[in-house]
Amino acid sequence: MSGDPLIALAKAAGVSVSWKDVFGQTHTVAPPTLRAVLRAVDLPADTDTDIAESMARATTSTRNLPPLVTADLGRRIELPAPSARYSLTLEDGRVFDGFSEPSQHGSTMPPILEHGYHRLILGSAETVLAVAPPRCFTVPEATKAGKSWGLGVQLYALRRDHDAGLGDFGALAMLAAPAARLGAQALSISPVHAQFSADLDRFSPYAPSSRTALNVLHGTIETGNEKLESLSLIDWPRASRFRLQALRTMFEAAQKDGAQQAELAAFVSEHGDRLRTHAIFEVLHAHFFGHDHTKWHWRNWPQEFQTPNSPAVAAFANTHENDVNFHIWLQFHADRGLAAAQKACRDAGMGIGLISDLAVGTDSGGSQCWSRQEETLLGLTVGAPPDLLQRDGQNWGLTAFSPRGLTANGFLTYREMLHTALAHAGGMRIDHAMGLNRLWVIPDGASGAEGAYLSFPERDLIRLIALESQNHRAIVLAEDLGTVPDGFQDRLRDAGIDGMRVLWFERAQDQHFVHPSHWTQRAAAMTSTHDLATLVGWWTGRDIAWREKLGHVSDTTQARTERANDKNLIWQAFIHSGATPNDSPLPEDPQKFADAACVHVGRSACELVMLPIEDALGLVEQPNLPGTTDQHPNWRRRLERTAENTLDGEATIARLAALDAARQAS
Repeated sequence: MSGDPLIALAKAAGVSVSWKDVFGQTHTVAPPTLRAVLRAVDLPADTDTDIAESMARATTSTRNLPPLVTADLGRRIELPAPSARYSLTLEDGRVFDGFSEPSQHGSTMPPILEHGYHRLILGSAETVLAVAPPRCFTVPEATKAGKSWGLGVQLYALRRDHDAGLGDFGALAMLAAPAARLGAQALSISPVHAQFSADLDRFSPYAPSSRTALNVLHGTIETGNEKLESLSLIDWPRASRFRLQALRTMFEAAQKDGAQQAELAAFVSEHGDRLRTHAIFEVLHAHFFGHDHTKWHWRNWPQEFQTPNSPAVAAFANTHENDVNFHIWLQFHADRGLAAAQKACRDAGMGIGLISDLAVGTDSGGSQCWSRQEETLLGLTVGAPPDLLQRDGQNWGLTAFSPRGLTANGFLTYREMLHTALAHAGGMRIDHAMGLNRLWVIPDGASGAEGAYLSFPERDLIRLIALESQNHRAIVLAEDLGTVPDGFQDRLRDAGIDGMRVLWFERAQDQHFVHPSHWTQRAAAMTSTHDLATLVGWWTGRDIAWREKLGHVSDTTQARTERANDKNLIWQAFIHSGATPNDSPLPEDPQKFADAACVHVGRSACELVMLPIEDALGLVEQPNLPGTTDQHPNWRRRLERTAENTLDGEATIARLAALDAARQAS
C-alpha cells in the first residue's frame, strides 16, 4: 500500500488516506474519494500519467518562492528558494539589502523586528513577507480589566421602530449603550456575510455567498412596515423584498448627495475590483436565476459568464451599470451602518465592542467562489465524519478555501476575508476553528461518511490571524468544540486565540460538571450557543420535545431520565461553586436555574464570558436546531422589545448585575 502512487500523491498533497472514528477504529479512504479531493486541489489523479505529473507539480511547488511567505517576528525567516541577493522594503519604507544563507529547505535571512507586510525581492523573484507578532491582541489588553463579559446577539432578531421586520445595524447601535451600562464589554453578533439578494428564501447566516462582502439586508432603512414588524417570526422573503425596495429609493436619493458621493468614491477606491466584482455577480445572478430557476448556480450559466474577467461579463456590466452601482452602494451603506454600530459600542465605553462571526465556508454557487475559483475547493463540500450522534457523518453543503490555491495566490482572499471581518469590530469569532488545521471534505454527491481530511497550512493561517488581530487591535475567539486535533488548542492559546468553554460540555469523565475555577483561562465561557438549548429550554426539556417531535430521538423516556439526572448534577455544581446557597432545593422555576447558571459561568476562570441574549432574557427557544430546515424556525425568531429596551426587564437587569458581580469577584 505504501508504494501505491495514488497514496503517495495524497500524502504529499495533505489528503488523509485513513482516519479514526470515535471508537478508535481506523477507516481507509476509498480511491474515488482521494481522486476527487486531489482533483479539487488541482492535482488530477485519474490516470498513472496524471499522478506522475501531479506529483512533480506538488513537490516542485514547495521549492519555488510563493507570492506570500509568513514569518515570526524576531526569528530568522525561512525562504523556500535558493540563496540569493535580496532587497527588503519594510512597510515604513526603509530598505535593507543582503544575501540569504543556504539552508536545508532553501535559504534563510535575518529576523525582522517590525510586524507587517514587507516587500522582498530575492534574486529575480518577488514576494510579500507577512511577519506576524507572537500572539493576537488579547482580552485584557482590550478591556484594561481582569475578567470581562459581553452579550451574544442574533442580529436579525433585534427590533427597532420602522425596521420592516428584520434586525439591522441601526438596531445593533441602539443596543450598545444599554448593554454597556450594565457592564458589557462586547457584543458578539451572528455572521453578516453577503447573501443572495436575488434569492430571498436563502437566509442562513452560516451559508453565505461571500465572506468578503456584507449582508446588505442589515443596512439601516428609513421607512418601515407595521405588518412585518408585528411578526414574532421573520418573514425573510417579504421583509427582504421590502428592505431592498426601500434601499433602492435611498440609493436614488444618494446619487444627488454630493457629500455622500465623495464618501462613496473613497470607499470604492479603497475596496477596488473586489467590490465591483461582487456587485456584478449580484446583477448576473438576478439576471440568470430570475429568468430560469435552473440557473441558480453560476456553473449553469452560459460558459462565457462563468469567469469574472471575460469580455461577456464586462459587456454585461456596462449594459447594467446602474444596477451594478446600486449593489456597490448597498455595500457602502452596509459598511457605514456596521461602522456606526461599532462606534456606538466604543462611545458607550466597551473595550471590545462588536465581535464578528466568521462562517466556516461559503456556498459554491456564490460570489466568492465565482470570483476566486483558483482559491476554492470546487467539487467538494465540508462537514464532519461519522460519530455517535451522526452515524452517516455530516455534510454542511458549503465549500471552503483550497490550501494549495491559497498558497499559490498569496492568501489573497483569506486576507480580504479577515479585513472584512475586522474592519468594524473589536473581535472575531472563527466558526469551526479546526478548519485552520484540517477539514473533512466530501466529493459532490457523496454522503458525509465518504469524505477525507484535508490538511491546511495552519502555521501560515494563524500567523496571518495574529498579524491582522494586532493591526486592528481586535481579539480572536475560536470555536474549538468537537473532535480537536492533538495539540491544536495549545497552539491556539500560544497564539493568543481564545477557545470556547460551554457550560453543557464542561464535564469530567465521571460526567460531573467541572468547577468553574478549573475552566480554561484563555477562553470565552458561555452558557450555550445558537445551536444548543437555551438555559430555560434545557431545564424544561424543550429541546427534547423538539427532537421527539421531529423524530430525532430514539428513546424519549431515556432522554428525559438522563436529563433529570443531569439537572441534579448541574445544580450540585452550582452549589459547589457558590452560584446558589448550599440549602437551595432543585428549583421548579426555570428562571431561577438561569439566574444560578449565569453566576456559575460568571465565576469561571475564563478571561471572558459571552452570554447569549436569549439566556439573559430567560427565553425558551433556541435560534437554530441543527439537522433541520423548514421543520424548525431557524434564524427567524425575533426579540419582543426594541433594542434600546430589550434589557429593561427587572429580571434581566438583576441577572446581568449578578453576572457582572461574579466576574468582578472571580
